[in-house]
Amino acid sequence: MIIEKIIVGDVFTNCYIVGCEEEKICGIIDPGDSGEKIKERIEELGLKPVMIINTHGHFDHIGANHLFNLSVYIHKDDFEFLKDPEKNLSSFFSVPYVSKNDNIITVEEKDVIKIGKLYFEVIHTPGHTPGSICLKIENILFTGDTIFADGIGRTDFPEGDEERLIKSIKEKILPLPDDFIIYPGHGKSAKLIDFKNLFFL
Repeated sequence: MIIEKIIVGDVFTNCYIVGCEEEKICGIIDPGDSGEKIKERIEELGLKPVMIINTHGHFDHIGANHLFNLSVYIHKDDFEFLKDPEKNLSSFFSVPYVSKNDNIITVEEKDVIKIGKLYFEVIHTPGHTPGSICLKIENILFTGDTIFADGIGRTDFPEGDEERLIKSIKEKILPLPDDFIIYPGHGKSAKLIDFKNLFFL
């Protein structure tokens, strides 16, 4: 498995290129900006992009969706974020954004997204947004803005819910093995045990 992090946009969002080495294809997790930069790196890696996965619908995670002619996977509860600049927060930054990808595929808890020989399990972790998801593969967890190496996601945006976020973390993330590696939507990666040691809720 190939995992390549590219930091994009004004709020330093982590976009991940996740590739299947056998089939030389990849998915793009959260292309929030800098589409050309992402395309160039994919070409350098010798991969063919086959899909986009959005961990949630905020503009800094979906902002370059339209620059790729690819299917977009997103949780059904965040589907409207792709079409509504107020929900995805882009209207607050005077650059209203609407995703124009034709093929949007909604996912739910325990769905599996396949990229070549790679299988990602969808874990629905509402709180940061209603449709926030984490993606689990092997001992790796792509967490979007649900958790970071040093804390939990924000809930002060419209449709954020701190109680739901904490419930999601306690029930779906904390029970995972300590050796899982977090790949968050912003900031550095870390072992899940390091997050658990900081999490006192």
